[in-house]
Amino acid sequence: MSSTTSPRPAGAGSTPAPARPGRSRPARRRLSPKRRLMVVGWLMLLPALLAYALFVLYPLGTAIQYSLYKWNGIGAATWVGLGNYVEIFTDPTQLTPIFNALILIIFFTGIPVVAGLALSSLLRTMKQGPLASAARTILFLPQIVPLVAAGIAWSWMYAQTGTINTILDAVGLGFLSTSWLANFSTALPAVGLIGSWVLTGLCTVLLLTGMGKIDASLYEAVRLDGAGWFREFFTITLPGVRQEIAVLVTITVISALSAFDVIYTTTKGGPGTTTLVPGISIFRLAFVQSQVGLASAFGVVLLLFVLIIVLPIQRLTRERD
Repeated sequence: MSSTTSPRPAGAGSTPAPARPGRSRPARRRLSPKRRLMVVGWLMLLPALLAYALFVLYPLGTAIQYSLYKWNGIGAATWVGLGNYVEIFTDPTQLTPIFNALILIIFFTGIPVVAGLALSSLLRTMKQGPLASAARTILFLPQIVPLVAAGIAWSWMYAQTGTINTILDAVGLGFLSTSWLANFSTALPAVGLIGSWVLTGLCTVLLLTGMGKIDASLYEAVRLDGAGWFREFFTITLPGVRQEIAVLVTITVISALSAFDVIYTTTKGGPGTTTLVPGISIFRLAFVQSQVGLASAFGVVLLLFVLIIVLPIQRLTRERD
């Protein structure tokens, strides 16, 4: 008798195949909110950084490169190393513009800041109204006048038959009349006063804004102690606008060292080299005398002078804060 075997179910007794693991997706790394804000900030700054690199850093690097060569702008350049810099600091004709620019700091920085402190203190005590608004507008008006136009207007006023000599004659001081821009002893101060006139309004408005942020209770406390205007100014007002003064000194010093428009339209650096400043000297070296390498070195030296004067001012202000 044959025995029948029941069919074995498929897969019975065999080792089951291991389950195929599913493909795990790599976890996406998420940026923290702080890092995301930083990335977004850098992306927003990128256009400005590219423009800065293109129009500031690249020309600066090119100027430093040219300053190491003797080149007329057309022909072959000759390597001179630091020879152009040595010439600037040893040639009296190259040092004169630097000395003139340092003198202009008195007119472009000292007079406007001191006058701005006095005028802003006076305007702060005035009641708000049409008179105070008109005074601010008149003081700030020279700041919006193009410097070329200001230079031309003042050159007419400084002329022998100009407004200033006419006024001197009218008040009986005709013996002081002179050709202010053609006189070797008065040309540089006359040009400097134009800069003082232009920058005084800016200093006044900015200092007035800074004084408006000072807590009024500080003034009341000092007055209760019996302090007068002099003590009130030096104990409350002057320390309260220290940051504004640092900003104004930075702006006006740069204006003095880089002055060009007013001087070119009034004296063109004359008479002689009396009003010759670095801006005019660089222009002459590059475009009149075809000494591009020397002009580039002069520009680098001017940049270093600005940094040497401005950076200590900024550092001292931060340390006091």
